[in-house]
Amino acid sequence: MATVSPSTDFAPVAASTATPAVRVRDPRLDFYRGIAMFIILIAHIPGDPWARWIPARFGFSDATEIFVFCSGMASAIAFGGAFVRKGWWMGTARVAFRIWQVYWAHIGLFFFVAMSMAALDQSGLFEKTYINSLNLQHFFKDPASQMVGIFTLTYVPNYFDILPMYLVVLALMPVFVGLQQKLGFWAAALASVALWAVAQTGVLALPAEPWSAREWFFNPFGWQLLFFTGFAFMRGWIPAPPVSKTLIWVSALFLVLSAPFGSWKVFLWIDAWNSDLADQIRKVWPLTKEFRDKTEFGLFRYMHFLALAYLGWVVAGEKGARLIATGTGALAQLWQVVLTLITKVGQQSLAVFVFSMAAARILGVLLDQTGRDFFPVLFANLLGFALIIGVAYLAGWFKSQPWKAKK
Repeated sequence: MATVSPSTDFAPVAASTATPAVRVRDPRLDFYRGIAMFIILIAHIPGDPWARWIPARFGFSDATEIFVFCSGMASAIAFGGAFVRKGWWMGTARVAFRIWQVYWAHIGLFFFVAMSMAALDQSGLFEKTYINSLNLQHFFKDPASQMVGIFTLTYVPNYFDILPMYLVVLALMPVFVGLQQKLGFWAAALASVALWAVAQTGVLALPAEPWSAREWFFNPFGWQLLFFTGFAFMRGWIPAPPVSKTLIWVSALFLVLSAPFGSWKVFLWIDAWNSDLADQIRKVWPLTKEFRDKTEFGLFRYMHFLALAYLGWVVAGEKGARLIATGTGALAQLWQVVLTLITKVGQQSLAVFVFSMAAARILGVLLDQTGRDFFPVLFANLLGFALIIGVAYLAGWFKSQPWKAKK
């Protein structure tokens, strides 16, 4: 079965084996993934008032969807070409190497954060127990058995649940690429949808800890659908959608009308404005529970993100043309600086993500001491932004291997 022709707007890596194409990185990919990194930092700073205004407070989907979808697109660029140029086995080896990197990033993140929380508690300077604040008391009470769980991913504390999900999704990549190569795009698409559908029943849930029935917060067998949607778009298996006023209105209306069901904040606003309407929403709310479930990646989350992504794609313009400042004034120059910084963060998302998860806890400790009034919160968030931007540039510098450059 022939694959769908690649869209010129997305400029994916060519799917043909005849002439391997030069890898092209879509500027919209790094821009939106960079935004997700800033949102993720805000969301993970304990007690951060800014977290009341992140996208998750206004709809079904949030920055996690941006991260997973853009990771699928980035993986199509980084790894998809290896399957085409070198064959399935070498492509799988390339993915396995990335899994190895992400696995140790997860392990390193856990032990650094656990050590930091232990150091804070051991200092005796704080009334709060930071180990308990992350629910890590089980690890420190029985480190031998929980150490095994950490390394085998059978113990996945809530704060450390995104990278394990990403590991499993990456491991599924050779399977879906193999299906596409042997049987065509629709075989891979049906397999992804079928796996997602089975995950909705809960039978594919993975255990998160041995002392309870808690499951992984992000079921990778559900979330893989979003990852491979992004992957398929960037590989050209799915053509770019048309710019249509009808699609724009449908997407915008879905986002607006679904907001009261996906956001408690919006529901409270409606309740204050019209209690009768709020009562009707309250009756329907339980019926949407399964469809907005975050663990299994419910259908409404998928639809909400696709609507949001479509509008973001339209706003950015062809090849991200509208993101680029064309004027020469101060505002245009300022926007160009902001765009450059956000894009750099998006380009180094793994390093930034790992660092931000660790930094967020320390920034939370800072806010515990200063209070959460306007200026301390402003300082903590801006400091966090500066730190992740610095990490992005530092990671980029190391990746450029400047020690190999000719003098």
